[in-house]
Amino acid sequence: MSLERFAPSRPLTMGVELELQVVNRHDYDLAPSVEDLLRLMKGIDIPGEVKPEITDCMIELSTGICNSYQELIDQLELIRSELLRAADKLNLGLCGGGTHPFQQWTQRQIFETPRFRHLSDLYGYLSKQFTVFGQHVHIGCPGPDEALCMLHALSRYIPHFIALSASSPYVQGVDTGFDSARINSVTAFPLSGRAPFLLCWDDFTHYFEHMTRTGVVESMKDFYWDIRPKPEYGTIEVRVMDTPLSLEKAARIAAYIQAIVRRQLVEKPDRPLEDDYLVYSFNRFQACRFGLDGVFVDPRTLEHRTIRDDILLTLDLLEPHAIELGGDGACHELRLDALNRGNDAGWIRALQRQENLLPEVVRQQCLRWSQ
Repeated sequence: MSLERFAPSRPLTMGVELELQVVNRHDYDLAPSVEDLLRLMKGIDIPGEVKPEITDCMIELSTGICNSYQELIDQLELIRSELLRAADKLNLGLCGGGTHPFQQWTQRQIFETPRFRHLSDLYGYLSKQFTVFGQHVHIGCPGPDEALCMLHALSRYIPHFIALSASSPYVQGVDTGFDSARINSVTAFPLSGRAPFLLCWDDFTHYFEHMTRTGVVESMKDFYWDIRPKPEYGTIEVRVMDTPLSLEKAARIAAYIQAIVRRQLVEKPDRPLEDDYLVYSFNRFQACRFGLDGVFVDPRTLEHRTIRDDILLTLDLLEPHAIELGGDGACHELRLDALNRGNDAGWIRALQRQENLLPEVVRQQCLRWSQ
């Protein structure tokens, strides 16, 4: 099978995908009600789309192509309002969060589509354990070679994206000690982790064709990399984020990624080097385990600092680019998160200490998503 041609796209356009938890309003456990929710959404005019995910208590919303942070917010708010209206008719709640804090994976059912059934047959119980919820951000690139260079340049910032979005401290009723436990479910899959270090689209095409000849992959969807190219859209797709607890934070993280990409395109501060990946797994783990307080090793200088401090340094560098893109307000809010507000994992833990009742935590997560 040949790789699709890299489609033309406008550089720096954005698109966001968010996987949401569908819960009942009785005990706030996950509800196998996605089919009913999709039926009510059928025919409703929204700027993007809403579709099922691998188990029947997960739903994914996606925006259309957006040029700016404000346009992204506007589209997400329209989709949210229609989804909430449909969920209310079914007495369902919707919320963010990278994991549901007390659901039992053995109770999940695979949503019936040929692809999801194939994945279930291939991966067994891992498919049901994949009932986790993430945010994906697409950024338009000038061309295929530029997309691969940008993919590897963004690898330095993967700990930022994980720490800022982290919202999955609990799994099956237990505090895991991780700010983002969701990613541990992703890394169980054999084609997860980082993309191969290739900077030329012809080389990447040869790699893909070799992989398809092995019978291991059929399409780009079979790669669960942290960042992957999406040739049919002309984008790169950043996939490491937990779904934040609020729509606004999801949009801010997308605007942050957009500003980083603009700086890379305009200033070209560093050409990607394969040695940058020497500290990649360490930095990634620190972000998952400790969030903003994790240790970050600069891949070029080898200096050690907290992820929090590296985000603040990066925000200083991004300021002119964020202003140019209209995302300076979003970056200002992320600065406040890094300085003192923390991430959603901290909010979830603090609420559980106060309430000592995880269903109440999920109820308040639903309130945060709907506001």
